[in-house]
Amino acid sequence: MARVKIILPEHFTFSCSIPVRVTDINYGGHLGNDKLLSLLHEARLQFLAHLGCSELNAFGAGLIMTDVAIIYKNEGHYGDMLQVEMAANDLSTRGFDLYYRIYCERQGQRVDIAHAKTGLLCFDYQQRKIATVPEGLKEKLQA
Repeated sequence: MARVKIILPEHFTFSCSIPVRVTDINYGGHLGNDKLLSLLHEARLQFLAHLGCSELNAFGAGLIMTDVAIIYKNEGHYGDMLQVEMAANDLSTRGFDLYYRIYCERQGQRVDIAHAKTGLLCFDYQQRKIATVPEGLKEKLQA
């Protein structure tokens, strides 16, 4: 069976902490796959806020997610404080990719929970069309 492969960048430019809540736990007793996607969304919003923008106004353009890939490494559990490291890469005229490394510390050991990538396109929500990456966003992503 073919597996998704994500090649993480060597350096991450942003990191945030997000707790695993009881509502993130599925019937298997661990972090649900759908909830991890929601946690990536939260991390993305924090990353964009750090840059001084949002999904609806990223220096003049909106952002829309075009794809996502997640590789699950270990179970996440209630009470884990997830560390999410992020970096933008593969910048084009219309979008870029965000890479995520998600891990937590347990008993003094680092435990990788997941690696992920989301593809983002610039989008004009009023015209409902793909847009070009604004210069301000390009500068922030390349800094």
